[in-house]
Amino acid sequence: MAAVDSAGAPAASSTQDGQKDGTEYKLKFCTVCASNQNRSMEGHLRLSEANFPVISFGTGSLVRLPGPTISQPNVYKFNETSYDSIYRELEAKDPRLYRANGLLNMLGRNRVVKWGPERWQDWQVGMPRIKHEKDKGSEGMEGGIADIVITCEERCWDAVIDDLLSRGSPLNRPVHVINIDIKDNHEEAAVGGKAIVDLANSLNKVAVEERNKVGAATFDSGSAAGRSSFDERVPDVLAEWQERWPNLPSTWTLAWF
Repeated sequence: MAAVDSAGAPAASSTQDGQKDGTEYKLKFCTVCASNQNRSMEGHLRLSEANFPVISFGTGSLVRLPGPTISQPNVYKFNETSYDSIYRELEAKDPRLYRANGLLNMLGRNRVVKWGPERWQDWQVGMPRIKHEKDKGSEGMEGGIADIVITCEERCWDAVIDDLLSRGSPLNRPVHVINIDIKDNHEEAAVGGKAIVDLANSLNKVAVEERNKVGAATFDSGSAAGRSSFDERVPDVLAEWQERWPNLPSTWTLAWF
């Protein structure tokens, strides 16, 4: 017998991912750039504001931010350094410089999104993210799995694909990896953030359609069979999106967790 709410209407059924059937369903996203500072964090913020579950990472060996000269970058470790501590350090070093070049504004944004920069290669896919409940976009990401990974430059896309191949697909779960070439400056990151949300909305519309066809339980299992009809439509969605955003070249592949 179907459950009903207090008004007597059928209650929306919940899935194993904790999301409800129908239009409330949201794909889970992951944004990636080199240092998890500018482009991926703009995308993270914009997706969270659009109510998408989202996490973000960097693919570099270290977090690198501009310093007083090109040969003197500010370097930090992933997973160990908070955005707030970086903000306070740079503000103490040269507030005029780092306010003028936009770093303090960027870090001020970042520190209200999540604690600090994370490295893609250290991400344990499928492990509960129990220490990230305060991150924006954390609701729905508790299981530590994304449906769509969006990188912000080709070398990051290459790094993600290489890492996924090296992991050997232990979960046997498909994941779409899409690169959108976004120049690493604050203005282009803002444009890229809007474009990422536009793509997310288009992908989610198709996901809801296919989920309704195959059933929530089948779709939400994340299996290749359960997602095949959605997977087949992703290239067409991306092609239509590319027509709307011709100045942001994109690349796509279907990979595996």
